[in-house]
Amino acid sequence: MDDATLRLTAFVGTMAVMGVLQAMFPRRQLALGYRRWPANLGLVVCDSLLLRLLLPAGAVGVAVWAEQTGFGLVHWLGISGGVAVILSLLLLDLLIYTQHVVFHAVPLLWRLHRVHHADQEIDVSTGLRFHPLEILLSMLIKMGAVALLGAPAFAVLLFEMLLNGMAMFNHSNVRLPLGLDAALRRLVVTPDMHRVHHSVLSRETNSNYGFNLALWDRLFGTYTAQPEHGHDGMRIGLDAFQSGHPDGLKDLLLLPFGRN
Repeated sequence: MDDATLRLTAFVGTMAVMGVLQAMFPRRQLALGYRRWPANLGLVVCDSLLLRLLLPAGAVGVAVWAEQTGFGLVHWLGISGGVAVILSLLLLDLLIYTQHVVFHAVPLLWRLHRVHHADQEIDVSTGLRFHPLEILLSMLIKMGAVALLGAPAFAVLLFEMLLNGMAMFNHSNVRLPLGLDAALRRLVVTPDMHRVHHSVLSRETNSNYGFNLALWDRLFGTYTAQPEHGHDGMRIGLDAFQSGHPDGLKDLLLLPFGRN
């Protein structure tokens, strides 16, 4: 199975499983629900087309080049095999955490990232809701990091699949048993942990930045265990974008260029 087919299979499979689970075991009642999905999924199509057009090789292509030329930290230090894969996964995950913090802190980048946060509800589709320009910039950052690190192509492919799958998992509206949530969030970001990040309260929005490993938020002091008003009482999204109506694809594409 080629990597494109593998990615697509993992994407469709994860989305289907999380979609079914959140329908069977919802954490919160969603007023807009599936009416948000056309625009959110429309962004996925736009993102994919833009990357295919402008950066067809992607991060995996850069990793293949690094392996062929011996470029990057892993090759210069003579690190190989499983150690290279694990090190690459850890450092790439740290990169995404750091990038997420920066996109909140820099006003110009926040204009792009607020498309993700402007979703008035949170479910599996929110994990796919990113502006094409943010996706393009994120890929350029990732490609540069992969080149400097010299990450193995297998590690990069695995990381991108994990990142995509975990984004759908921890944005999902799935109710996990509290004991299971407590156990899982020692290692990975759970839906309850990440939902805090989508609170309208800025002190909660600016916490729980992790997408995959829960380690970084605890290590760098950005961890918030629970929302102030509880998961049932918290408001989702941004104060400036609470229309009570589902967004259209055109609205999301133009959102970064509107009012601040």
